[in-house]
Amino acid sequence: MNSAITSCEHPNPLRGDGVLSSHESDKGRKKDGQLKTPSSSHLAYGILDIPPWYLCIFLGIQHFLTALGGLVAVPLILAKDLCLQHDPLTQSYLISTIFFVSGICTLLQVFLGIRLPILQGGTFAFLAPSLAMLSLPTWKCPTWTLNASLVNTSSPEFTEEWQRRIRELQGAVMVASCVQMLVGFSGLIGFLMRFIGPLTIAPTISLVALPLFDSAGDNAGIHWGIAVTTIFLIVLFSQYLKNIAVPVPVYGREKKCHTSKLYLFQVFPVLLGLCISWLLCFVLTVTDALPSAPTAYGYLARTDTRGNVLSQAPWFRFPYPGQWGLPTVSLAGVFGIIAGVISSMVESIGDYYACARLVGAPPPPKHAINRGIGIEGLGCLLAGAWGTGNGTTSYSENVGALGITRVGSRMVIVVAGCVLLLMGIFGKIGAAFATIPTPVIGGMFLVMFGVITAVGISNLQHVDLNSSRNLFIFGFSIFCGLAIPNWVNKNPERLHTGILQLDQVIQVLLTTGMFVGGFLGFLLDNTIPGSLEERGLLAWNQVQEESEETTKALEVYGLPWGIGTRFCASSCARYLPFWPGEGEVGVSRLSLCPRNPSGERPESTVDTHM
Repeated sequence: MNSAITSCEHPNPLRGDGVLSSHESDKGRKKDGQLKTPSSSHLAYGILDIPPWYLCIFLGIQHFLTALGGLVAVPLILAKDLCLQHDPLTQSYLISTIFFVSGICTLLQVFLGIRLPILQGGTFAFLAPSLAMLSLPTWKCPTWTLNASLVNTSSPEFTEEWQRRIRELQGAVMVASCVQMLVGFSGLIGFLMRFIGPLTIAPTISLVALPLFDSAGDNAGIHWGIAVTTIFLIVLFSQYLKNIAVPVPVYGREKKCHTSKLYLFQVFPVLLGLCISWLLCFVLTVTDALPSAPTAYGYLARTDTRGNVLSQAPWFRFPYPGQWGLPTVSLAGVFGIIAGVISSMVESIGDYYACARLVGAPPPPKHAINRGIGIEGLGCLLAGAWGTGNGTTSYSENVGALGITRVGSRMVIVVAGCVLLLMGIFGKIGAAFATIPTPVIGGMFLVMFGVITAVGISNLQHVDLNSSRNLFIFGFSIFCGLAIPNWVNKNPERLHTGILQLDQVIQVLLTTGMFVGGFLGFLLDNTIPGSLEERGLLAWNQVQEESEETTKALEVYGLPWGIGTRFCASSCARYLPFWPGEGEVGVSRLSLCPRNPSGERPESTVDTHM
């Protein structure tokens, strides 16, 4: 460990004018031309602070509500291709399961992973390869499952139809998660990031949501009036009313009952939009303004079409591994999900840096990033074992919520993880969300998928957009990421090698738009000549630069409960890529004397290096 202690003679070092301070006050200034982590003075609570218990509970519930839209969306999108569009009760079980597993993964990530306040949940990056796999002839739903009058949800035949599909997804996710754990815990992710720049990431993330326009449009088209109302409300709250504070009643020890202002629309735009549209559908159902004939346009906008789900769902239900049976594995599914894993890892690394910046923590060092990616892989393994039909990743929405609330405490995310666990066990919660009218869901999807596409394109801010090279790579990658899967879906018989498993692998990969676009972006960006500045790698590397292992970095990213210091402190452990070792510690300085008003130290200052 290298450290520098700056000391000076002082008659009484414990007096108020003799300050024991670290150089954290210098954060936010430029050093050697590079930006350092911004000061955490703007935060109400820093990453290592513990707010009062009641505030932890309130903010933890808020993080759950912030992630709610994404958590609920994943199983609802998968429902149709799992033959579950007419079985809302099973949909509620999937929602409860994804709540429960997300809670476990959040706690693992906070305690043993990256150790930043980041919530974990289902990932849209796995949806495209999952839907591509389920579109294979082997897994297409029988026609009788598409007709509600022919579906008996309690029959063994129907149960086996959807369970064998989700077991196939489980196996693919579990095998692909082992690849993610290998990449993370081996430190291979650091090597891969040398070749992955903005021109690879932008088309990959953009094509996560773009191919889903068909699903979102079909759901919204059930009743465009309700869908447009949902879109209007979400846009109104999140964009036009976000800076309007609403007075809410608050109880405090000093002021007792009083009102405080809360930016309600900024924090809960999706939840408010869903609830109001849901209420509108209920009113239209009660007044019979919506048609009662199952074949009529707008029938699925009624709230009583799935009303029996709440009565059928149990009050408490404990999800468990293997609840749908023993997972099965196919080569096509594994390769498809691996493409989603790569996209998810790249997105998560960006979330790590953004989160560290918002909570005033040092940029995450390599060992912390390796550990975070490895734990996300473990989370995907657990999600596959429990049968969510999906994996887990870091939630960008909750990273943004940290900047809104100005509370970066890890303890708040621990509480949010516990809230997710409880919501997963409380069966009626999942059942309630499974009864959301279809056009309301469609309107929410259109907004969310648009935002995800914009997030992908925003990665281009680092590249030179006046370069014809960069414009060609991005435009060509996006267009091929849409055109090639569309052609393959229409002409699956043209892909014939004579080996069934190989045909399935090729079909899944070529119908996964983010794989096609991301691969072309990666290939062209690394083969077409261009300067580092033109490619955006100069600015990108500055954002992704390795953190100095200061004392605070070790305090934030070190393992808990004395692991690595008091326990498991073997000298061999520090050579592990995910282990915080003493040999990695950089220069840390402590000033044992006050500075002059000009910011300079007195002449009597003595520097001591240890």
